Amino acid sequence: MKRRDFVGSLAGFGASTLVLPAGAQVVARAGIDFVKLERMVPVEAPTGKIELIEFFWYDCPHCNAFDPALTQWLKKAPKDVFFKRIPVAFRDDFVPQQRLFYALEAMGLIDKLHVRVFAAIHEQKQNLSKGDAIIDWVVKQGVDKAKFVEHFNSFSVSTKATRAHQFQEAYAVEGVPAFGVAGRFYTDGERARTMDRALQVVEFLLSEVRQSR
Repeated sequence: MKRRDFVGSLAGFGASTLVLPAGAQVVARAGIDFVKLERMVPVEAPTGKIELIEFFWYDCPHCNAFDPALTQWLKKAPKDVFFKRIPVAFRDDFVPQQRLFYALEAMGLIDKLHVRVFAAIHEQKQNLSKGDAIIDWVVKQGVDKAKFVEHFNSFSVSTKATRAHQFQEAYAVEGVPAFGVAGRFYTDGERARTMDRALQVVEFLLSEVRQSR
């Protein structure tokens, strides 16, 4: 979903179930399929790992459609990939969902509830854009209200949300879903033309990073 308007028809961001044949790899072009950043973004990956970031927004239908394919890809991702998700905030009203993500992460509930958040918004048509609605929904998932609210309103979660915005700006994220690779490269579904191909571009960039070591 594009940063400038968050609306419009972007079929290239649709669901994907592509599994690349063994050894297959796209040849991606700088400035077309991906952007090489002018200034390297600090990475948090352990030594020997390559950081891969997915930028997303829970309300984004394209992120929702792409998530199952990304999950399948991650199951077979190379062992040297250090993956993390970063929720974007193109506007101030995105921040409650950033807090939702980081509160769930702090409580060890991402694996359990990340997909459920997408389902609640896009399948059950629930409005989870505000704090009170988010808290009510989380409690209905069996989560202790007091503990969640403590994390949701914590300084730690606020700091992570601020840090997420800094990453978003450093990578000059143009729309979601999108990828940042090794603090050096950026791609998304519009640049790669489909999210299927965006994953191929990611594999190409991971290979480039390995070869440059």
